[in-house]
Amino acid sequence: MCRINPKIDLVFKKLFGTEKNKDLTKSLINSVLPAGEKLSKITLKNPYNYPDYIKGKLSILDIKAEDERGNLYNVEIQIIGHDDYGKRTLFYWAKIYSDQLSESEQYENLKKTIVISIIDFTYFDNDKRYHRIIEPRDIESHQKYEELSFMSLHFIELQKFTKDIQSVKTTLDRWIIFLNKAHELTKDNIPQQLSVEKEIKKAVKELESMYLDDKEKDYYERQRMFIMDVKAREKGEKIRLTKAISKRNIEIAKDMITNNESIEKITKYTGLSKDEIKRLTK
Repeated sequence: MCRINPKIDLVFKKLFGTEKNKDLTKSLINSVLPAGEKLSKITLKNPYNYPDYIKGKLSILDIKAEDERGNLYNVEIQIIGHDDYGKRTLFYWAKIYSDQLSESEQYENLKKTIVISIIDFTYFDNDKRYHRIIEPRDIESHQKYEELSFMSLHFIELQKFTKDIQSVKTTLDRWIIFLNKAHELTKDNIPQQLSVEKEIKKAVKELESMYLDDKEKDYYERQRMFIMDVKAREKGEKIRLTKAISKRNIEIAKDMITNNESIEKITKYTGLSKDEIKRLTK
């Protein structure tokens, strides 16, 4: 089984951000892009370089790439969420887009910039889609304009992916299962639904044999423990909030019972079941 978690940013960068694994990076990016925008080759703009990491120069662990058309890509994985994540994503896009030009260059040289955010938390609460694309459109007509089509934001919410392995249909589905289930995979035992992608077979092999030296291992373990602590706090806060809401609803129900409100109305306003309300009545 893969002994290290590919969701930890250092591991993700070592796996997808190296020259020998550019085919994995290209496959991952293409799995996210619409059919008409697939790329045929990429150049890594900030490949993982161990000497730079040791010297502290590799402080940003996202992946920057450029395709054969000059379009720019920024791929990152993020496990811990925060309220300003959307603003952060927009800032990343704006920085990459604006850095294309020096003072003497013309706007016509600007190329499309695509940010791919793979996140292991729920950021959009309004539906169950695990992949969404956000681009500029006319608010009323929803029309896209070619001269404004230079921004594309992709959000992949790993926790919203609920398909079992028998139901996967796309390369993106397979990459999500790889990221979510890496600890269950070995190079000698990859489910057929995943092994149809040679890049995923290679990714499992690379991850299973990946070596972390003492410095990298220390970073990995600190990140892993930090994530575990944050997840534990979030779980505790969720439990406390659920208890507080339940207590409030019970108090509301008691007041409504005292005022002889109907069970149907009490259920509507508190979310309590009819049996729970009958027990409170007694």
